[in-house]
Amino acid sequence: MGLGCGGTMGKIFLIGINIIFFVLGLGLLIVGALMKANVKIIKEELKPALNSVTVSSYKLGDLTDNLSIVFIAIGVFIFLVAGLGLFGACCQNRCMLVTYAILVLILLIIKIVAIALWFTMKGEVEDKVREEMLKSLNGHYTSNMLDSDNEISNSWNYMFLTLDCCAVNPVTGVANDFKQTPWCTTAGTCQQSNADLPGTCCTGVDANTYRTAPSDCTSAISGYNTMGCYDALKDEINSYSTPIIGVGVTILIIELLAVIFAFVICKQSGQDEVV
Repeated sequence: MGLGCGGTMGKIFLIGINIIFFVLGLGLLIVGALMKANVKIIKEELKPALNSVTVSSYKLGDLTDNLSIVFIAIGVFIFLVAGLGLFGACCQNRCMLVTYAILVLILLIIKIVAIALWFTMKGEVEDKVREEMLKSLNGHYTSNMLDSDNEISNSWNYMFLTLDCCAVNPVTGVANDFKQTPWCTTAGTCQQSNADLPGTCCTGVDANTYRTAPSDCTSAISGYNTMGCYDALKDEINSYSTPIIGVGVTILIIELLAVIFAFVICKQSGQDEVV
């Protein structure tokens, strides 16, 4: 039994879209393998500070590196599912198409549930990340230098320089996040001088010039990076959110159409096809 108009359109759609996803899955698999092998997502200097921030037993720095494993897993899954859809549509194989449709439908439901959970828990997760970052700064920031004996403290200074941020929350004056750190209470130069901000927070400095940061910045609280590092990290992530949301919605629509067309082809293919 031949395919009708809807079945023919569905077959063309499934073949075209699954060729794209087949290549995409292979690409994600390759990218994940390369990242796992030798590509670092974040600078090594920032990892000690990020790894001192733990959310639900996961270290923030390690989560970024674990993206390589996520890419590999997603790539393999997309590769296999797209292969089922592609060959099932080409051969009008009902077994492949039904399996493909069920897997895509399950994936669609998982994505919708995950999106709902994210929007439900987003505020709680963000508050927890901010809290853990502040706890890390208050517990480990002992020096305004990049070469102290405390690697977490050094990493915070690298973060200030790299992201053009200061502390965790925005600095609005002498009463800031640094007042509760060891740098200002017991171990650092802040409690030995009039320094209220580290030189790494000042605008226009880098790893070579932060030691000579102007006193107007470090003591008079002027000419520093006003954005807190929590907001800076959040902005970095949010800069990718719009295209990700757009791509995500498009993929959800494509997956829904794929499920519909797969069942249309199955219905029109007849019972006497070669399986």
